Amino acid sequence: MARPSWISQAARIAWKDLHIEGRSREVVYTMGFMAALVVLVFSFAFISGQEVTVGPDAIAGILWVAVLFSGTVALSRTFDRERENEAIRSLLLSPVPRSAIYAGKLTATAAIMLLVELLLLPLLAGLFSAALWPHALWLGLLLLLGTIGFASVGVIFSAALLRARSRDALLGALLFPIVIPVLLAASRATATCSTRRSRISIRRSCGRVFWLP
Repeated sequence: MARPSWISQAARIAWKDLHIEGRSREVVYTMGFMAALVVLVFSFAFISGQEVTVGPDAIAGILWVAVLFSGTVALSRTFDRERENEAIRSLLLSPVPRSAIYAGKLTATAAIMLLVELLLLPLLAGLFSAALWPHALWLGLLLLLGTIGFASVGVIFSAALLRARSRDALLGALLFPIVIPVLLAASRATATCSTRRSRISIRRSCGRVFWLP
């Protein structure tokens, strides 16, 4: 019997996590609540009566701050199910490369984060009258790249802190300084997408922050 390929093994791990999350929806609900709470707190601070005075830079910052805090919730639960009943030991003893386990966990975490981000965009656009839709494809690309950059580092820290007692507090303390450059770059590019600039200027901005051709 032929051994499954690396991609097949990573896909099975990702599908396992997504299938469990699809049945429980625990992480999605928690992330969605956290992201919506962050946006609402900023709306109370920036919106006074009927007057909205929030610029594109602030809106982009609010979006990625919500991604930061809600994504940390997802990362804190990445290996929780494997930690119960020492299932992580069985996973590590299985004939699956560690890189495939990492790729599967990264794919599942990024997919859950992207789902919550897509649900968050209408709330952000409605509260702040943000022009997010004229360049929706570029915005989607930025969300994809920023989420992968955030999750790729976060999954490593989540695995490293698997057996730590204060893992939730340590995860944020270790993760935030590492991912801040990624989120700053994503925020600047998102602000460019919200200013109704030409496609050329948006592509140049995305290329500068994410090294796209």
